[in-house]
Amino acid sequence: MAMLGKRRSPSVRRERQPSRHAPAAKADDGSLTIERLAHDGRGVARNAEGKTVFVDAALPGERVDIAIHRQRKRYDEAHVRERFNAAEQRVEPPCVYAARCGGCDLQHLSVAGQREHKRQALVDLLKRQAIDSPEAIAMLAGNDAGYRRRARLGVKCDAQGQVHLGFRARGSEQLVDIDSCHVLAPPLAALLPRLRAQLESLEAPRHVGHLELLLTDADVVTVVVRQLRDVPGDEQRWRAFAARDGFACALRRGRESTSLVWLGDRPELVTTVDGGGCRPVSLSLAPGDFLQVNAEINQRLVDTLRDWLAPRGEERLLDLFAGIGNFSLALADDVASVTAVEGSNEMVERLRDNASRNGLNVSALQADLSAPGATIDALIAEHDTVLLDPPRDGADAVCRRLAKSDVARVAYISCDPASLARDAAHLLAGGYSLSRLAMADMFPHTAHLESLALFERPRRRVGGLESPISGGKH
Repeated sequence: MAMLGKRRSPSVRRERQPSRHAPAAKADDGSLTIERLAHDGRGVARNAEGKTVFVDAALPGERVDIAIHRQRKRYDEAHVRERFNAAEQRVEPPCVYAARCGGCDLQHLSVAGQREHKRQALVDLLKRQAIDSPEAIAMLAGNDAGYRRRARLGVKCDAQGQVHLGFRARGSEQLVDIDSCHVLAPPLAALLPRLRAQLESLEAPRHVGHLELLLTDADVVTVVVRQLRDVPGDEQRWRAFAARDGFACALRRGRESTSLVWLGDRPELVTTVDGGGCRPVSLSLAPGDFLQVNAEINQRLVDTLRDWLAPRGEERLLDLFAGIGNFSLALADDVASVTAVEGSNEMVERLRDNASRNGLNVSALQADLSAPGATIDALIAEHDTVLLDPPRDGADAVCRRLAKSDVARVAYISCDPASLARDAAHLLAGGYSLSRLAMADMFPHTAHLESLALFERPRRRVGGLESPISGGKH
């Protein structure tokens, strides 16, 4: 128990390198055998008393000696002190910071193993709501390196005046200093050492909260500096640095209320998706707008949606949580009409501008979708296809309304499988069936998964025409 509450530093404690084919010894020495992976990617074992133990960076089949760093009533959390055998799917992490950085938590598992784990996690979470997944689950996957086109890096100045730049350590507020990143897009990763040097040159680096990095079309790099207090000399240093290194730079000033100030010309920030007939759709955005971190998987989601919906040009599409029009505009040429709803007034204006610049007839309006009212009820009644792309807490209130509607099809893009499972239960109770399901590997090397689900109502013949069976609207 000497390690209770403490985590050994990898730089101090060197782990014994196991033999990949070493047999699993009997656990009469206090070691544990990992039984499975939890949904968050940690190994799961049970101690001699039967209590569940979650073990960082451990894989099924491995026998490990552990140190507990957090005790809870129903389970303990631990890390590996010694590993006696290695799972077949264990690999050497491609990033030198993998043992400490909290950005990627599955680099020790092969990419194929990561994707199978996420697929199974999606199935398990749906099963907890008594929902059976379709037999075939599509896998939307792409490059596992250099895929991140946006990131937020923490900045901290310690008591000795040393500047730290990087991501949070796993389970901690402590920053892990980095000079490279395996998953950042190369133009952003190449900037890391120069950003560190720039921070160290500032008059008051302690007044920088974090840095936001963004890569848009034509390799336009943008750095947004969270400037907690104005330092005129440092503003000039950022301006000169951006001009010298050829990137766009802005200060987000203030603490409670903030303002964005560009240092130099405001760049045109644009991202492109393939629309109907693979016509490029150009989306203008601003720093802070929601943008899928992985452009390749975002396009796979758009393509899969189009394939599943198989639009015939007569559908009335309602896109809820529409953002700047990522899906609304990409599908607009395929359907008869699109109405897009978003909670942020600024993004609604951006969506309208994007529709205009692409020559697309899309109606856009603002509404609070966490508490939808009569306007949303009326919109649902006027549309036959609904697309949902909610934040992590899901679309509970909207799905309760859809369950009572006559909407024929609901396509749901989810960034949290637990929220999807809860919302899917509402839809199935209202008469929908889960007809298609895909796992989207938006964040390789992490336990985070995105998914795409299609819910459809059974169809009946009315006067020679097909129509959806009502969900019992009242």
